[in-house]
Amino acid sequence: MKLLATRVFQAPPEKVFAALVDPAVLQKCVEGCEEMQKTGEDHYQAKLKIGVAGIKGNYTGTVFIEDKNPPHSFTLRVAGNGTPGWVKGSAKILISPTAEGSDLQCDSDGQVGGLIASVGSRLVEAAGKKMLDRFFNKFAGELARMGSSEARPQ
Repeated sequence: MKLLATRVFQAPPEKVFAALVDPAVLQKCVEGCEEMQKTGEDHYQAKLKIGVAGIKGNYTGTVFIEDKNPPHSFTLRVAGNGTPGWVKGSAKILISPTAEGSDLQCDSDGQVGGLIASVGSRLVEAAGKKMLDRFFNKFAGELARMGSSEARPQ
């Protein structure tokens, strides 16, 4: 499943980058994330409770932040297992300065397996898009609380 997103933030790239690699901000913004603990430099253990199409469950997984090029880009890699199946994926994040603040592009790719895959790729993709939109909406709120304005989809 491939998901693309573009958002504009009225905050400088340095602030957007710093917030996106902050585990406390990620925990607040990732839907269903109950815990995110640091296990190494840019490595985290996460616990989530999420559901797709009536299949709900708990996941335990790892989050890795790689290829950091502050404040311009990084790659986020995730892998997790739970009762409904497994998930793994990556997201390449590019942040560019604009006159208003920052333009963020997210190019992600993910796979699911087990029971969760049985709901069908269209439902999984729709759920993924919804989760990505909710993430960026919550992230915009966190940036606003940190002194910046909200994001606008582009």
